[in-house]
Amino acid sequence: MVKPASRPYSRYSRDAAALLGQLIRRGRIERKLTAEDVAQRTGISRGLLRRIERGDPGCSIGSVFEAAAVTGVKLFDADRSAIAATMSANAATLTLLPKSVRVSTKAVKDDF
Repeated sequence: MVKPASRPYSRYSRDAAALLGQLIRRGRIERKLTAEDVAQRTGISRGLLRRIERGDPGCSIGSVFEAAAVTGVKLFDADRSAIAATMSANAATLTLLPKSVRVSTKAVKDDF
């Protein structure tokens, strides 16, 4: 399957990615870190860091979050205890999901 040339993103998503990219760039500059330093500490390439700073919404969210952490950009205002409380409250919702999925042991009859 061929990957589409571009994916349509909403205006809100594009603006949010651009704002976060600008915050990461400003944090990097304020901490006097080079792009190479941040890329190396984050475990990504300089090209990906450049895309993040430009606000490309197609970047991996994990890479963006890690770049934000390295450059000191706070993503959430809550402290660790508030985040832990929220996560434990969400754990009740996750218990509704099955812990494992059984693999079917029946052989598939596909001879038509």
